[in-house]
Amino acid sequence: MNKQLNLQDLPRFDDKLSYLYVEHAIVDQEERAIAIHRAEGITSVPVAALAVLLLGPGVSITHAAVKTAAENNCLILWVGEHDVRFYAQGQGGTRHSRNLIRQAQLVSNPLTRLQVVVRMYCLRFSETIDPGLTLQQLRGKEGIRVRQAYADAAKEHGIEWQGRNYKRQEWNAADPVNRALSAANACLYGLVHAAILSGGYSPALGFVHTGKQLSFVYDIADLYKAEFIVPMAFAMAAKNEPDLDRAVRLACRDKFREGKLTQRILPDIAKVLNAPLESVEESASMEYGDDPALPAELWTPEGIGADTPIGKILAAVGK
Repeated sequence: MNKQLNLQDLPRFDDKLSYLYVEHAIVDQEERAIAIHRAEGITSVPVAALAVLLLGPGVSITHAAVKTAAENNCLILWVGEHDVRFYAQGQGGTRHSRNLIRQAQLVSNPLTRLQVVVRMYCLRFSETIDPGLTLQQLRGKEGIRVRQAYADAAKEHGIEWQGRNYKRQEWNAADPVNRALSAANACLYGLVHAAILSGGYSPALGFVHTGKQLSFVYDIADLYKAEFIVPMAFAMAAKNEPDLDRAVRLACRDKFREGKLTQRILPDIAKVLNAPLESVEESASMEYGDDPALPAELWTPEGIGADTPIGKILAAVGK
């Protein structure tokens, strides 16, 4: 009889490699790993050390491989060609909901949400921010920083920068640097998405961005774009790589590893949400780890006991 995996034994997210993109292949289980079958041969992948598995067009994956990935806290994302479309996601390794509850509380209160937004913008700058600035001034300062990042990268690599301009439906119509930026952003989104789920947060409950199922992914990814994505994308576009998309994915993987990005994401989320770091580090803790399907305790509202008449409760709803 197989011993059930305890989630506290899972590799920590910040110990993992970043991601792997696969297309036109069959993915199957291989002992405690997965195997990728392609016409060129079979590649074994230590899924326990992988944060994200991006499945592109033409991929078939077995039930056993999905189970192995889930047991090892490896997020599976089903994406489109050039990994610029997001279709579906797997489940993160966390079984408790305390971080999600805190996120929901913060985003539901206009004041606490605004505080998170300000912390997110301030985290993007290396220098101390003048507390006398307004939010609008802070956003203007951030806009200048991003435009300067584009201008500096274009000048360094001798690329004429015409601005961010692309259409997902007309991928090949975009110039190389815009394609490189889009491909790199997709890799960053996948890694951030995995970190968010690994920490027990919701990718949908954004603070700066709102209204989409990946709003919080966009929020957190924006913390790193000027540092990781912009200089790397311009550098790759300048090389005139014949397979630009693949070259960008490989460059992202190296850049993320060199910059220790997987070690930074969850602490940065804790920082902007003003959350205790230990609640992030214990995201795959023993709490509900031995039996993920075991129901938790029942909720009881503060100030209203279970013996309060239901008529009184229902009558108070509209007040």
